[in-house]
Amino acid sequence: MLLPKRTKYRKVHRGRMTGRATRGNKVSNGEFGLQALEPAWITSNQIEAARVAMTRFCKRAGKVWIKIFPDKPITKKPAETRMGKGKGSPEFWVAVVKPGRVMFEIGEIPEETAKEAMRLAANKLPIKCKFIRKQETDGEV
Repeated sequence: MLLPKRTKYRKVHRGRMTGRATRGNKVSNGEFGLQALEPAWITSNQIEAARVAMTRFCKRAGKVWIKIFPDKPITKKPAETRMGKGKGSPEFWVAVVKPGRVMFEIGEIPEETAKEAMRLAANKLPIKCKFIRKQETDGEV
């Protein structure tokens, strides 16, 4: 499970997920990528489940890059607690993903294998995703 070693602040504001991704929206390391089509918080467990699904299908052939990192703590108050008395304690970590962000990349394997591996990974995520190739992202916004 991914989480930061240390952070400047223990709790952060919820923030907004408006707009499109301006950075990390191109395939840079591998040949194929999985691009987000919707905004979402992707938890560290979901990232790990997608990674395991990809590597299992590829039988550990090829190379997988995870391009997102869960560095935002999400707090929860205990069940059946009255309002007030401050913010809850951090429960899990999420990565803020905007539309257009390339979340996973894969390389050194055939396209059909990569496409199926990315499909399995996309099924583990709570958002719609798109399979993209490296040359597709050159002129794309």
